[in-house]
Amino acid sequence: MINRIDLRGMDLRSANLDVRTLVPRAEFDIEAAVETVRPICEDVRHRGEAALIEYGERFDGVRLRSLRVSADAIAQALTGLDPQIRAALEESIRRARKVHTDQKRRDVQTVVVPGGMVTERWVPIRRAGLYVPGGLAVLPSSVVMNVIPAQVAGVEQIAVASPPQREFGGLPHPTILAACALLGVEEVYAVGGAQAIAMFAYGSGPGETGCRPVDIVTGPGNIYVAAAKRLLKGRIGIDTEAGPTEIAILADLSADPGHVAADLISQAEHDPMAAAVLVTDSPALIEAVDLELENRVAATKHRERITQALGGRQSALILVDDLEAGLAVVDGYAAEHLEIQTSNARVWAGRVRNAGAIFVGPYSPVSLGDYCAGSNHVLPTGGCACHSSGLSVQSFLKGIHIVEYNEPALAEVAPHVVTLANAEDLPAHGEAVLARRQPEQPAPAAARPEAADAVEPPRTDPVDQPLED
Repeated sequence: MINRIDLRGMDLRSANLDVRTLVPRAEFDIEAAVETVRPICEDVRHRGEAALIEYGERFDGVRLRSLRVSADAIAQALTGLDPQIRAALEESIRRARKVHTDQKRRDVQTVVVPGGMVTERWVPIRRAGLYVPGGLAVLPSSVVMNVIPAQVAGVEQIAVASPPQREFGGLPHPTILAACALLGVEEVYAVGGAQAIAMFAYGSGPGETGCRPVDIVTGPGNIYVAAAKRLLKGRIGIDTEAGPTEIAILADLSADPGHVAADLISQAEHDPMAAAVLVTDSPALIEAVDLELENRVAATKHRERITQALGGRQSALILVDDLEAGLAVVDGYAAEHLEIQTSNARVWAGRVRNAGAIFVGPYSPVSLGDYCAGSNHVLPTGGCACHSSGLSVQSFLKGIHIVEYNEPALAEVAPHVVTLANAEDLPAHGEAVLARRQPEQPAPAAARPEAADAVEPPRTDPVDQPLED
């Protein structure tokens, strides 16, 4: 059912070895997808709402009259929400808000020298477009994970886009609309795929129901959503080019094979291209997990999708010499989700450098983070965790340096500025500083060297004249 890779006997910590090449990933040709979505994005740019309506009919099988979801439809979705689902979403919101509130940044003022200071001021992005998928799975949890950090950051305008659903009259899935209602999001559009990202980038046209361009787009999606993000990055900010989901588990013989198998299956359930990787120094654990996978996949709902994911080149059971070697593998792989199921799990987790999120011990499965841990589940995939972070309050903030020097502070550092400007052959930079020097004042007459030798002219004021008779 799942590939096996034996890395025993290799020096996995060698600086000359690229560990990333040892653990294959799903083929994800985003460059080809960019060329597929380019004409779609250009069409939306030029024709706006008309193009978006046509793509909704073409890709989602729904002919819409209006892209924007009415306030009544959002309210009705909340009214009809199953009470248990509502309670679960409310708890997810509560926990996420608690964690993300602690991420808020504070302005920092540094006095560099007396009279010279630099302040880093954190300013929220004005307008954000949040994408929520609606394909193989309906993800109201992604509404929570996108909206909460944007709200905590202080984003003024939040717009959500999610694909129209034919079975719900062309509206996004009602659970997604209900999650928007719980969070107070009023601007929602029934638009999916690359065209939704283009709508956020270019807008959909004037009018009350039109979508205005945004400053940043966040949220997961399929390969075409990722491709549109890459294409339009620069015109809009993006969180990451999220690819197929992935889980890696670093485990030893102390791990419960049933837990390990269940967690691998949980992420394989997302997509046939999802990756499920176990890294262990225990041959016995590999055998036990393989047997658990056979039994559990046969009994699960989405077994066809899961079987494809587990059997793909992107999934494997990997055997290493010891946990040190295993740590090198998972650090090189840089998984979106990394579980540590070992003795002293917290110690090993503390040594990991590359992961979107780390789940420590037998009672912290990835599924917990997907919904109710309080952490964010919008995370970097495809090895991007070696340089990128998951979605957070920081994603919706801009740091602006405010520089304030007085005259003496500038004068004190001016020679260094001029020297560096001249070293870079940019003399006008230095002249911009020198131009601020106060011109020298003329010295008083008594202090001028030539004053001592001067001949005083005769006085002709009335006091010196003789009185007339």
